[in-house]
Amino acid sequence: MESTITDDSLRTTDTQIHAIGKALAEKVGQQKFEIWFKNSTKLTLAGGYLKVGVPNLFIANWIENHFSNEISQAVRSVTGTNVKVTFTIDPELSGRRAGSRATSSTAAKKDRHQSRFVTDRGTKRSAAGRNQKKRLKLSLDTFVVGSSNELAYNAATVVVNEQQSPFNPLFIHGGYGVGKTHLLQGICNAVCEKRPQTKWLYLSAEDFANQFILALKTKKLETFRQRMRRTDLLVIDDIHFLASKPSMQEEFLHTFNTINLAGKQVVLASDAHPKMIGQLSEKLVNRFVSGMVVKIESPDLETRCEICRQYAMNIRKSNSRTAHKKAAPALVPESVIRYIAENMRTNVRELEGALLKLIAFTALKNEKITPSMAKAVLVEHLERCDPIVHVSDIESAVATYFGITPTSIHSSKKNRTVALARHLSMYLTRKHTKMSSSEIGRVMGNKNHATVLLACKKIEALMQQNAELRWNGPGGNKISKAKAILAQLEKDISR
Repeated sequence: MESTITDDSLRTTDTQIHAIGKALAEKVGQQKFEIWFKNSTKLTLAGGYLKVGVPNLFIANWIENHFSNEISQAVRSVTGTNVKVTFTIDPELSGRRAGSRATSSTAAKKDRHQSRFVTDRGTKRSAAGRNQKKRLKLSLDTFVVGSSNELAYNAATVVVNEQQSPFNPLFIHGGYGVGKTHLLQGICNAVCEKRPQTKWLYLSAEDFANQFILALKTKKLETFRQRMRRTDLLVIDDIHFLASKPSMQEEFLHTFNTINLAGKQVVLASDAHPKMIGQLSEKLVNRFVSGMVVKIESPDLETRCEICRQYAMNIRKSNSRTAHKKAAPALVPESVIRYIAENMRTNVRELEGALLKLIAFTALKNEKITPSMAKAVLVEHLERCDPIVHVSDIESAVATYFGITPTSIHSSKKNRTVALARHLSMYLTRKHTKMSSSEIGRVMGNKNHATVLLACKKIEALMQQNAELRWNGPGGNKISKAKAILAQLEKDISR
C-alpha cells in the first residue's frame, strides 16, 4: 500500500496513512489486507476525504462493497473524525501487476486451506497417497439417513458408484444445518476411496469468487480456469453466493459447460432451489435444473434420535481413546436422547450442541446423565426452541398473500407490491428464525444486512401506527391494515 502526502504543511499525513493501514489490517485480518490493500491500493488523505486509488473498476467495486465500513472505522480511529471515503482508478496501479508476488504466496496458502484438489500424475498408488492426506472431515458412513434426506443420500451414492451418473449436475438444497455440506464432503471422500485416480475439487462459492478475483489481479486467469475445469468431479457449496455477481456467474457458467461437455460430474449445494435464488442468471438456472434437484428437509423425530445416538457414541469413543476409562463420558440414556430429539426440532447443529453441553457438564460433575439433569442443564436451549419455521415457509405465505412468486422477493424489483412483500418477509424471518440480518439478506437475493435492518424498522413503524397498506394484487388494487396483514401471514406460516 502506498501513501501520498498532499499537504506539505502537515508532516503527520504519512504517519496517519501508515496508522490507517495498520488499523485496517487489524479490522479485516492480515491475509485479506495483504490481498486487497497492501500492494493494490494507494491512499491519499486530504480535505476531509480519504481517496483510495485502485487498479481497475472491478477491484474498486469489490473493496467498496466488502470493506467500506472497515475503512471508515480505521480512518476514524486514527483521525478522530468521520472522513468521507472515495475510490478512484490510479493509472500507476493499473499499469503494473500490483502485489503479484505477495498475493500469489497468499493465494497458495489460501488454496491449501480452503480447497481440496487431487491430480492424477501417474500411478494409482501415488494418487491414493495424496487423497489420504487430503481427506475431508465428513463421510457418507456417518451420515444418518431418514425420510427427510433419503432421496438426497441415494442420489449421492449414485454419483459415487457411477463413472458417469445420470444426475449431472446434482443440486442439493435445504435449510441451515440439515446435512448439505456433510453429503458434499461425503461424496468427495467416497469417490476418493472408490476411484483414487479421480481429479476432484471441493470448495465454497465464496472461495471460487475470491480465487477468480485473485486470478484477475495477478493475471493468472488461465491457470485458474485450467485448475477449475480439468477436474473429474467439481463440488461447490453455497452456490447461492454467486447471486447478484454477473461476472462471476459468467465465469462459472463457462466452467460448468466445460466440465459437463467433457462428461464429468458437478455437485452443488444451496440454501434454496435454483429458481428461488434471486439475481441468478437464467442460463445458470437452466443448467442447474437440467440435472437432479433434490431438497433435504429438517430431520424427523426418529432421524433426530439416531443423530443424537451416533453423536453421543462418537464423543464417547473419542474421549475414551484420549482419557482414562474413569474419565470417559457417561452413557446417554435412551430417555434423554428422546427428550432432546422431541424438544429440539431446528437442525442437526442444535442437537449436537445440546448433547455436547450435557456430556461436558456430567463429565465435570462426574455424575450419571438423567432426564431431570438434562432438563435443568438444557433449559436455555429448550427455551429458544420455538416451533420450527423455515424461510421457504415465510416466503411462500407472503408470496401467496400478495399474488407474486417467491422469486420476485429475491429479485431487485422495487414496485410497491414486491417491496412490501420483501420487507414483510425479512421482518417475519427475523422474528421467527434465529438467522442474522446478514444471513437473511444473503438468502433473499444477496441483499445487504443494512437493507434487512431498514426493512424491519419500516414494518415495525407500520405496525405501531397500524397503517393502511396498499398494493396491487392479481384481482386489482388492495388495501388492508398492517396488523391484519401480519396476523394473517403468521397464521398462514404456522399451518
